[in-house]
Amino acid sequence: MNTRLAHILDRVKMLLMATIFGLAAIASAHATLSDSEKSEIEAFIIEYISENPEFIRDALNQLAIREAEQQKQLALALVRMDERDPVMGNPAGDITIYEFSDYNCGYCKRLFATLQSVLEEDGNIRLVIKEFPILSESSYTAARTALALQKQGKYAPFHIDLMEQRGRIDSQLITKLAGKTGADMTQLASDAQSPEVIGLLQANQRAAQALEIQGTPALIIGDTIVPGAISKAEILTLINQQRNAKTN
Repeated sequence: MNTRLAHILDRVKMLLMATIFGLAAIASAHATLSDSEKSEIEAFIIEYISENPEFIRDALNQLAIREAEQQKQLALALVRMDERDPVMGNPAGDITIYEFSDYNCGYCKRLFATLQSVLEEDGNIRLVIKEFPILSESSYTAARTALALQKQGKYAPFHIDLMEQRGRIDSQLITKLAGKTGADMTQLASDAQSPEVIGLLQANQRAAQALEIQGTPALIIGDTIVPGAISKAEILTLINQQRNAKTN
């Protein structure tokens, strides 16, 4: 074997070991080879794969892992990119918690109390509420009302009142608590039907679907996705992990 071909074969082997797509990466070099050199390289590739079948398995596994991580990062970007979502806690906090929530979800209400305790204890937390009404029509009405109230700066008291209600909510309760905030009810009715409010709910649904979130509550802290309600200690642990990751 001449020196030039030996060098090329070494390069092929390195590319094969790096990724299964290394075969495509040598296409340009392959085009400049003679027919005999091409045949020898092709024979080498076939022999190498035949003698090392685990290479294909490992390469495909690595590819699947990379693609899953890329898909997750794209989905997380959908969650983070929308600045229309309501924010509680410290708007300038160094750690952001995203919460997918439904006003008819008992576990969401349980987690609400836990998150409020976290916000009181740690004044550097930004809590972004991703309204995700999936349990009933009244959930959807409540979410639209909440986002409409945000236009009048009345989101927080309405959200807190609804989350502190026990049992299922209905339209009468929604109207009552919305009026309690002192909001302009005529403007509220109009805003609740606005393309902006409906569009935000649709955006939240797309983000949840991309992350395969199918229920509430669901938290996102850093790159960690937590389905279901968790304890205060578990939330604080995730917060500390995220802070440590930022400093390292």
